[in-house]
Amino acid sequence: MKGQHDKVIRCAIYTRKSTEEGLALEFNSLDAQRDSGESYIASQKNEGWVCNAEQYNDGGFTGGNIERPALKRLMTDIEAGMVDCVVVYKVDRLSRSLMDFLRLMETFDKHGVSFVSVTQQFNTTHSMGRLTLNILLSFAQFEREIISERTRDKIAAARRKGKWAGGRPLLGYDLVPGPGGSKLIVNEAEAKRVREVYDLYLTLGSLMPVVQECQKRGWNTKSWTSKAGKPQGGRALDKGAVFAMLTNVGYIGKVRHHDEIYEGEHDAIVDAEIYDRVRAKLSLNGRTGGSRIRNQHNALLKGLVRCEACDCAMVHHFSSVSKGKATKRYHYYVCRKAQAHGWAACPGPALPAGDLETFVIDQIRVLATDEATADTIVNFAEIQLRARDPNTYIDRDELLGAVEMFDQVWDALTLRERERLIHAVVKCISWNAERESVSVTFHDLNEPILEEDAA
Repeated sequence: MKGQHDKVIRCAIYTRKSTEEGLALEFNSLDAQRDSGESYIASQKNEGWVCNAEQYNDGGFTGGNIERPALKRLMTDIEAGMVDCVVVYKVDRLSRSLMDFLRLMETFDKHGVSFVSVTQQFNTTHSMGRLTLNILLSFAQFEREIISERTRDKIAAARRKGKWAGGRPLLGYDLVPGPGGSKLIVNEAEAKRVREVYDLYLTLGSLMPVVQECQKRGWNTKSWTSKAGKPQGGRALDKGAVFAMLTNVGYIGKVRHHDEIYEGEHDAIVDAEIYDRVRAKLSLNGRTGGSRIRNQHNALLKGLVRCEACDCAMVHHFSSVSKGKATKRYHYYVCRKAQAHGWAACPGPALPAGDLETFVIDQIRVLATDEATADTIVNFAEIQLRARDPNTYIDRDELLGAVEMFDQVWDALTLRERERLIHAVVKCISWNAERESVSVTFHDLNEPILEEDAA
């Protein structure tokens, strides 16, 4: 005789803890979460619920993103049809980001997987459960943002007092822990090397000759050991590292917080007059010397283009040509190896940014005639529209019709939205200098494409 329910509900328990503290204990937080989940599943035995043997435990991973190994295994198993229900101790164990959670829930719905929070006593098979879930997630994200604000305020207060508030150790200093926080103590051997780099730039007049001289001498970036015991740094000084060294106010005994500069607790190892001369020369040579601005030149393919010959990324670059009073800028994608170590380091020439971006957009335009790709673009459009107006009514049929007129959709997007759309569809762009060919690899459209948080 069969039981009350013929269907078996295969339940996967997911657990997460933000830090590694206490994970070595015989019964830790992850064990407690799983024990709670197993008890709940056992209470639903008459409904056909059974607990999967596979464990999905992420110890030492934040809930602010989805880059977690156990969560990825869980999503793979869901897509393989091995899970019917996901059980967690609390909602924020799965995600603290509302945007990430909604993406996960879309995948759950697509594969008919329900979601249960044990301590909050609801599941997504009921409309009330869905409403409660959205409310709880909003508060979870609010809590996370409050914590982030407090952390930022704490760092700002430390910087105003001239304290070292974390980050990578500086070449020229050793980081010494103390009761009031870590302090920078001068490392005389490294400090001498830093001063020599400043002198080299004033003598040679540009960055690449300095880089080449540093590499001849075998000079490397700062070496240190992380809290996890892993060796860090110690790579050859390249153009970016030298530029960062020549523009770091830490070397004149100061600390920076955003656009503000404060007197630091640590000793200077570079004379302020020499520092100012170097900054003036960098400015004269066309370098801003300012803080890095994310994608300030609207490079649509940022982070996607790779040089096959060097097996490294290609980055956006521009050169200026003056004609009379007018100055024209030419934009390119350049192999990072060539940019860091000189043109002789890479066999391939730079690619004109406009031509490459037009080529990729043309490939997406052709691909948009494919039904699966059209769905991806429509999903992306829905996300953007709801971000602008959460209460807007969206007709998917109308959007699908608009996708068929790709140019009108493209023209309506902002530059930031165009970049996000390209990244939603394109996985990688490869430049083969030997064959002088560009190949575009698209995401597997059978898998969910997770956009980064709109914030």
